[in-house]
Amino acid sequence: MNFFTVIQSAVEESRDAIQEQFHGVSRLHFASLGVTANRTLAILFCLTFGIASVGFAQSDAEFAKANQGYAQGRFKEAIDGYESLVRSGQWSANVFYDLGNAYFRTNDFGRAILNYERALALEQHHPEATANLQIARDEAHALELQQSWPDRYLRFASINQYSITAVVAFWIGVFCLITLIFARRRPAAAIVLLVLAFSTFSGAIFAIWQLDRGAKGRTLAIVTAENVQARIATADTANSVLVLPPGSEVKIVSTRGDWIYAALPNNLRGWIPAKSTERVRL
Repeated sequence: MNFFTVIQSAVEESRDAIQEQFHGVSRLHFASLGVTANRTLAILFCLTFGIASVGFAQSDAEFAKANQGYAQGRFKEAIDGYESLVRSGQWSANVFYDLGNAYFRTNDFGRAILNYERALALEQHHPEATANLQIARDEAHALELQQSWPDRYLRFASINQYSITAVVAFWIGVFCLITLIFARRRPAAAIVLLVLAFSTFSGAIFAIWQLDRGAKGRTLAIVTAENVQARIATADTANSVLVLPPGSEVKIVSTRGDWIYAALPNNLRGWIPAKSTERVRL
């Protein structure tokens, strides 16, 4: 063994030692990073869950406080509590139903009907809201839009239910189509199921479209002000087309400044001050 061989061997041993030390540090570093990442994710999860829990608890407390005010006859206070929940996005059929009841007790039939309609838009089969809506309409002599026959027959289900039906039918149809493409023999059951899935999907899409644009669709609004008249032009001095009691239904067609052009009950149309109506769907 000569001098250069000894030096080369020493250099290789030093290099191996340095690499081993570096890898050890790297493993410790990455392990530390993994632990830190896991802790960070756990902390974020706990914070998110905690914030959500606090939010739900706070909304439940506000809802209970509003209910207590209603039970004790403080209807203005109850209205403020329910409206606060609505403004914060805490929408539910029961919140709108209770808000409608509070407005009904203050003889504000327009907003009572508005909130009963909103409750039914979220939960179509809400018997209490349906019954109170009819009572409020009778009290206010509110006018209703005439529904077309597709609207009447398709309203046994909601838009959400039709959407779920369309998605399920679509994927069943895709599965049947793939089966027919790759199968050596085309089974009759797959063909029949494909036709049924396509028909169901088409029917559900039509129902969604019809309900969204129908008398109870996205453009439905309720008259909430007193002494509202639909006019032939955007001026308070224009001739009146129809007197609209509070709670009457209108369907917004277009907007021009502070006025809306709306489809009215009795198959009429006219201009209404925008501030006198509110849309059912938020």
